[in-house]
Parts: sequence; C-alpha cells; structure tokens
Amino acid sequence: MEIMLRNMFQALGKSRSANRLAKKYGLRFGAARFVAGETIKQSIDAVRGLNVSGRIATLDHLGEFVFSEEEARESADMCIQTLDAIAESGVQSNLSLKMTSLGLDISKDLCMNNMKRILDRARQHGNFVRIDMEDYAHCQISLDIYRELREQYDNVGIVIQAYLFRTEQDIQDLSALRANLRLVKGAYKESVQVAYPEKKDVDENYKKIIQMHLKNGHYAAIASHDEVIINFTKQFVSAQGISRDQFEFQMLYGICEELQKQLVSEGYRVRVYVPYGVDWFGYFMRRLAERPANVWFVLKNMFK
Repeated sequence: MEIMLRNMFQALGKSRSANRLAKKYGLRFGAARFVAGETIKQSIDAVRGLNVSGRIATLDHLGEFVFSEEEARESADMCIQTLDAIAESGVQSNLSLKMTSLGLDISKDLCMNNMKRILDRARQHGNFVRIDMEDYAHCQISLDIYRELREQYDNVGIVIQAYLFRTEQDIQDLSALRANLRLVKGAYKESVQVAYPEKKDVDENYKKIIQMHLKNGHYAAIASHDEVIINFTKQFVSAQGISRDQFEFQMLYGICEELQKQLVSEGYRVRVYVPYGVDWFGYFMRRLAERPANVWFVLKNMFK
C-alpha cells in the first residue's frame, strides 16, 4: 500500500493538469503546512518566525513546469526578487532553486545566463545560492553547470543524493572545488540501474558520504529528518573534533518542528527549507510520497 501511494503521488507531481487544478484551488487540504504561501511577503514572514526561534532558512520560489524562454526568465526574475526581499527585510535566509525552472530543459545557455544573473545579485547582497538536485536525467548536466559556475562564483553550492550509485565518486571529484554541499538521501523515483532500491543501502551510503565530505574539510548541510542519521552525524563530528562551524542540519518547513528546536537548543545550526509560490503542487506531491504520515495529515484536513 505504501509503495502504491508513493508511486501515485510521484506520478501526480509530474502531471500538468493536476498542477493547473492545484493553482486554481490554492493551498488547501493541508498543503499550507509544507508551503509557506504563494507570495514573497508570506515567505518572508515565515522566515522571520523561524529566525525568532533561532533557526535560519533557505527560500525556494517553486516552479517546475517551465516550457518557454519567457517563463524561464520570469522564474529567474522571481529568484532575484526573493534575494532583494531577503536583503530588504534583514531576515537570515539564503536561496535554493531548481535549474529546470530556469530553462535547463530548453537550453543550457539560457539556464546558465539566468544562473549568472541570480548569482550576481546574490553576490551584491552577500548571499548564497543552493542548486537543488533533480532526477537522475538532470544529474550530470547539473554538476557540469555547477563546475562552470564555480570558476566565477564562490557563493554557490549544490545538492548530492545518497541513493545514487555514482555519488561516492561525485563527492571525490567535487572535493577539488571545496564544494559546499547539501547531502540528502534523494526523493525521486529512479531505476535500480542507477540507484539503491533498498533503504538500508541508501542509509549506509548516506553515512559514508557525510564522513567523506566532512573529513575532506568542506562545508556540509546534512539534510535529513532521520534521527538515526542526525545522531550518527553528532557522534562522528564529536569523535573527529570537527567544528560545528563546518556543518549544519537542514529540514523541511512544517516537518519535525520539535526536533528542529531541540537541535537549536543543543547549539547546532539548523536551516529550514522554506518553499513558496503558486507552482507548489509538484513539491507537495513529493512530500506526500516520502512520508505516509503526511498523507493522513492531508486526509484529516480534507474531511474537516
């Protein structure tokens, strides 16, 4: 049943017609728990609330259905407006983005030009931009673009997914760049030809890449709600004498709030991934696919 639900939500997340319906009816049925709102103002207010509790943030203007150069430029404009709003408001947040929303599937040059516009503005504000990793089909080109960008920019990082077989080699290759990486398990449905199908294997590989990247002396964002992984990281950095300035824990907006606050109280840096925008449906479907408990939360809200 759990696998069936996961597959269903992953398929819905890629549906254009379902996305159009979601835009029409707005953030109902529980989505507002995981998405900070549809406007920049709503997202800034959400970040301000997190900052008050000692948490920092990364804002993501959601958008995964881009089919024209004009839409890609508009998405880049929204990223720039988000960076401006962060600077004007004084909240503690950086920016996350998906390169498909900047036209990656249309043209690499288009995506690169949009990325440079965004990174130039982020550099003006002294801010940092994280490139979210998407499905396996976009993995290599995303890493290629990241390497090119690092020739000009030091305020950009990327995400590495533990469930891919290639990940250990990617960590080794990126070490020369002193890459700032967000390390995650991975949320897309991938072929057994490229990804570990069993959770236990993903978990072991996740632990391995956390150790590798931290031992290399580079900054790591450990993005997980799994307390086993979080406790493993705590024990590892303590045993290795790794400074808490070299890593942070990251979690999603609306998930494991008490754990986030507990980590802050223990003196760890906690960054919350705060998505917003009208194109929230694909993101929301992946959150439902990841955790069956989220499905029951939404169903309860529907019946209310």
